Parts: sequence; structure tokens; C-alpha cells
Amino acid sequence: MSDIRSYMKYKQQKEKQEKVEKIKTVQKDYKTKIWEHRMRYFFAVLFVILILVAAGVFLHIQIKNRTYTDYEVKSSISREMINGTTVLNLEGTILTYSKDGVNCADTKGTVLWNQTFEMQNPIVAVQGKTAAIADYNGRNIYVMNNESFLGQISTNLPVRNIAVSANGVVAAVLDDSAVTRIYLYDSQGTELGSFTTRMKNSGYPVSVSLSENGQLVLISFLYVDSGEIKSKIAFYNFGQVGKNKSDNFVSGYDYTDSVVPFTGFMNSSIAFAVADGRIMFYSGSQIPTSAAEQLFDEEVQGVYYNSSYVGLVYLNTDSENRYRMDVYNTSGSKILSKEFNMEYTDIIFCEDYFVAYNELECMVCNMKGVEKFNGNFKNTVYAVIPTKNVARYVLVTQNSLETIELK
Repeated sequence: MSDIRSYMKYKQQKEKQEKVEKIKTVQKDYKTKIWEHRMRYFFAVLFVILILVAAGVFLHIQIKNRTYTDYEVKSSISREMINGTTVLNLEGTILTYSKDGVNCADTKGTVLWNQTFEMQNPIVAVQGKTAAIADYNGRNIYVMNNESFLGQISTNLPVRNIAVSANGVVAAVLDDSAVTRIYLYDSQGTELGSFTTRMKNSGYPVSVSLSENGQLVLISFLYVDSGEIKSKIAFYNFGQVGKNKSDNFVSGYDYTDSVVPFTGFMNSSIAFAVADGRIMFYSGSQIPTSAAEQLFDEEVQGVYYNSSYVGLVYLNTDSENRYRMDVYNTSGSKILSKEFNMEYTDIIFCEDYFVAYNELECMVCNMKGVEKFNGNFKNTVYAVIPTKNVARYVLVTQNSLETIELK
């Protein structure tokens, strides 16, 4: 009897254990199936993502390298161009000025603001969305951006040169017979700082530039030393760092047998200067130092730049193309050398391409040297305003504002 009980107990335990094992097996199989399902889903999603990324990259490359042969006028707004006016692209808006005044309009033709004045010989400085206009040898400077007229600056001495920062600070080179005075003003005319230069000491200021925040002033001086022409690049800091420096001078570099007629700031910490035989780059937002230098033996015909690129245009005497433009990045490295034959009036750098144009022709080229468009305008064009789309532009003509799309 006891054997039967033992056997039944054993049988029950075995059946129970088999049930447990079966449950474990079912659970294990269930977990395996869930894991396999999840992995199949993961790889399916991953595959779709890879396909989409590959398609996106392919589309991006196709768009970047796509070329156009013509354009279509998407819209046209009547706008009369008055003789004697000059048109500038002020970061997506249209700045129009003459001896009688200045106004700014959006690309739909709506006038954002208007300011009248009387000038004999207007000189203009632009940085980003901000501009300043003064009368050479006059005593008034007008400051504006693409949103509003900011203010007027009155000086006690004749204005010889000006520079403007992105935030509306103006550097004015004023003539005072034997000395040259350089003043910094805010857009309302409040004096922020000044220093004086003398021909026998520093030389004559040929070019002046301001950093984005208006704290750094870059000046190219030309002077004669022992019968030899020399140039000096000088940086002045009107922030905290330069407060205790003599005349706010923080760094400088001398160049023998050189004239440096052009200077500029690409951003708050990168500046450059172009001499007759070299281009120099400087880095530092407080005390700029020499960062790079490239030599050349050709005469520069024009200098064009934005926050990412500097382009130097030369006469191309050894080729069937009349011009060549060498493009440098913020590190001072030459990244493109592009030949072209068009007589240009302006060259505009955009995100990763540039636009060269005159009244009748236009060329759009990317930074790999691919000409995305090279053709003729249907009307006489005074200014080309790029948009965020490489294929869409606003053309300022004699009688209208035309929004076009390349095709």
C-alpha cells in the first residue's frame, strides 16, 4: 500500500515538474518569439531609415549639383527705379540710396522706412543687415538696418572714411589737418571712444573695419620709413581688454614694400587684410594674432566676402577666360579657384555658393566649381537678392521687382 502511495506521489510530482517545464518552455518560446519579432521590427525600421537617409543624401547631392539653363518669373511687382540711385542687398532687403536720401524695402516692394538728406559724394559701409552712409568731407553719418532707420551722427570734423558693425557702432575717420582722428559712435551719435594718429608716427589710415560687436577696430596704415613704403595692420580694442592699453592698441603687424587697401571682419574673431601681393588672416576676438597668409603675384581687381568666404578676383591673362577668383575659408585656406569670362558688377557669397552678375548676365557657382546657372537676364538688372533657396532670387529691374526661379 505504501508503495502505491509512493508511486502516486512520485507520479504527481513528475507530472507537476513536467507541467512546470512545459510552462517554462512555452514562456521561453514566447519570449523568443517576442525577441525575434522585435528584432525583425528593428531591422525593418532600420532598413527603412537607411533607405530614407540614402534617398535624402542622394537628393541632397542631386540638388547641390543640379544645373539650370533658364529661369521662370514667379511674380513681378511694379517699382520705378529713379535715375542716379544705387541699390544694395541688405541681408534680404533692398537698400536704395542717392544724393537725396535712402530707403529700405522688402522683396514685395513695401517700403520699410525712408530718410532724406543732401550729399555731394555718398560713401557707404555695410556689415550684415546694418549700413552707414556719410558724405565724403561732410559732417553727418546716417545709420540704418533692414528693419528701421537707427539714427544720425554729427561730427565736428570732415568725414574721410567710415566703417559699421552689425550692431550699429560706427567708426569714423575724421580729418584734422596734421592729424587724423578716429572716433567710435553708437547709432544715436554718442561717442564711445577715440584715438589720434599722425602721419609721421602711424601713417595715413587707408582702410578701417569693425568687428560684429563694434569692440575691435582694424586699421591699415600706410607710411614711409627711410624712403621705403610700409604698411601697418593695427587692432584697437574698445572693450574691457583694451581699456588699460595706450590708445586701446592691442596688436599690430608691419609689412614692408606693401600697400594694404582692404580690410574686413568675417565674424567676431576672424579678420583679414588684402595687400598688393598677399592676403593675411587674423584670429582672436580680444587680441587678434596672425593666423594665416597666402602670397600671390597678380593684381587684385576686387575683394568680396561674407562670414564664411573671401574671394579675390584677378585678371586672368594666361587663359581664354578674362577673370579668375580664388576663394579662401575662415582658416585662410584656398578652397576654390574659378575662372569666368563675364564682366561682373557684383559678386555675392551665400551659404555654399556665390552669384556673379552684371546688368545682363548672371552666373551661380557652388564651392566645388560647378556652374549651377550661367545665362542672360530678360531685362536690365540692377541688383540680385538671393533667398534661402539656391534656385530662387529677386531681381531689381528698372520698373519692377521680379521673383524668379531657376529651371
